[in-house]
Amino acid sequence: MTTTPLYLDDAYRREAATRVLQITDEGGIVLDASLFYPTSGGQPGDSGWVRWGMAENEKSIEIATTVKGAGGQIVLVPAEPSALPPEGSLVRQEIAWDRRHKHMRVHTALHLLSVVIPLPVTGGSISPDKGRLDFDMPEAPEDRDEIEKTLNMLIDCDFAVNEEWITDADMDANPGLVKTLRVKPPRGTGRVRLVRIGVGDDTADLQPCGGTHVARTSEIGKVRLGKIEKKGKQNRRVYLHLET
Repeated sequence: MTTTPLYLDDAYRREAATRVLQITDEGGIVLDASLFYPTSGGQPGDSGWVRWGMAENEKSIEIATTVKGAGGQIVLVPAEPSALPPEGSLVRQEIAWDRRHKHMRVHTALHLLSVVIPLPVTGGSISPDKGRLDFDMPEAPEDRDEIEKTLNMLIDCDFAVNEEWITDADMDANPGLVKTLRVKPPRGTGRVRLVRIGVGDDTADLQPCGGTHVARTSEIGKVRLGKIEKKGKQNRRVYLHLET
């Protein structure tokens, strides 16, 4: 029993009705379709609420995070022990939108950072107000201010952000699409999701990604670069912060 990832169809959808497929031995909630993004690729799992029952006797449980389960399942992890919806019951899921939207803004900004710093990516992480990428960069960049300026210029271009899909075979034939050295593109369905920033000849970036993104780069808002840290002989960690 797999979970349909509704967040791939519409990253802006905040509520949805669904059914409970399973309650795990650890008390996690597995739904047949999930708006909640599960922790992966450096992006944290979504939080929010699950509600069930009639209006006059509605019950709810807070979701602290979301993780991947076995066999394509998505597991919602309650914030604390509480009554759980019965298996097979109809529930309403609501994501914590402000937190998710910040993740979307940061994630898209990190894609653009990988354009401004065109070096292999060795790691990364996302939080609601900041993110970072680790680069295969033996020496720290000397033009830090110019990197920040160029990054904000790309954001201001208001590029459209869209997804497209290619087959596993096409992915294998185009290894240059993969910027990350350690994180492999999400596979398992015979096709790979690409996120494109820009359109046609005006494409700024195209790479495999299973995360959630804003619809246009202007939605990111102004960003600033934070610390640039040395992490090992070949790596530099570059932090990025949302300004608003």
